[in-house]
Amino acid sequence: MNPTSGLRALLVTACLVVILAGLKVGAPILVPTALSVFLAITLMPAVSWLQRRRVPTLAAILLVVLTTFAVLGGLISLTTQSINQMRLALPRYLAQFQALQESVLGFLSQRGLQLPARFDIGLISPERVLDMASGAVVGLAGFMSSVALILLISIFILLEANGFPLKIRTALRMPDLDLGRFAKIVDEVQKYLVIKTLISLATGALIGVGVWLIGLDFPIFWGLLAFLLNYVPNVGSILAAIPPVLLALIQLGPQGALLTSIAYIVVNTLLGNVIEPNLMGRRLGLSPLVVMLSLVFWGWVWGPTGMLLSVPLTMIVRIMLENTEEHRWIAVLLGPTPPAEAAARAIRPGEVAEEASLVPATTSSTTASPPATSPTSDLGRGAEGGEG
Repeated sequence: MNPTSGLRALLVTACLVVILAGLKVGAPILVPTALSVFLAITLMPAVSWLQRRRVPTLAAILLVVLTTFAVLGGLISLTTQSINQMRLALPRYLAQFQALQESVLGFLSQRGLQLPARFDIGLISPERVLDMASGAVVGLAGFMSSVALILLISIFILLEANGFPLKIRTALRMPDLDLGRFAKIVDEVQKYLVIKTLISLATGALIGVGVWLIGLDFPIFWGLLAFLLNYVPNVGSILAAIPPVLLALIQLGPQGALLTSIAYIVVNTLLGNVIEPNLMGRRLGLSPLVVMLSLVFWGWVWGPTGMLLSVPLTMIVRIMLENTEEHRWIAVLLGPTPPAEAAARAIRPGEVAEEASLVPATTSSTTASPPATSPTSDLGRGAEGGEG
């Protein structure tokens, strides 16, 4: 083994350890900052829309941010009211659960079935279910305690956004510096966050209306929970469905639990597996395994907030890596499986070059042949297809 390679690997590992430690220790500062950056990226389209209608920049930013503050304040208020109402209704749920427990035990005893002595059905209690539901929402909404700081930072980011490219070029003394990779990061993250927010709003609204029609208590709360957890990839929709299904089993019986489960399955299948992939296309650029691993990693680093931001953070890492020759292979591993033809071209570049070198000799030997299609135009069409 080359000593230089071993030393380099050791230094890279040490740097990664220091970065991870810094991310965890600096979470109280880094988490609000990251939320502010992503919030500003999400609000940029609305600010630009107002600016195109000749609204002054400062007025457009303040209008968008104040509207966002009102929406977040409403979410906090609804969450607090719903949790308080749940705790007040807890005695009624306890009585209903005891009746359900007695009916289940009676049904089993009639058929000669006995529960093991070590099985305590009291473990499945409404108190614990409601504590889980309220704890999940309070944990996810905990970052809203610093909402004023987040919005304040977002205002300054939006004010400075248009001048960032000039500042970078001036600071680096490179007036012709290409900032395309940074523009690509902002564009892809912005489109992901906007589409994800719209899908989450639709999910929360449909879930709230659905459980309200079924007759389940606190439909606004369950819609809000579905909206928040829809940002968590893969497992968010499952976590959002467990508490209301259990509550429906207690309040409405097995039929109500079945209807609630069907409502969640239909909404999440339609929006999460049909509409959202069509809107996203290949824009996400991450494999399902990487999405799941990023959820675990960022959840470990930054808690519930890290789980919410896991996909955009990993997207940024992938885009930065694919713009460096040395680490582009890591970006390929993070991305989805490429088409077979693209993989073949990447694996056998020598054969492709050899075939390309034979094209002029073949075409020059036949003067009466019609003019061949220009390779440049083929590449242009291929690039356009790739971009699409």
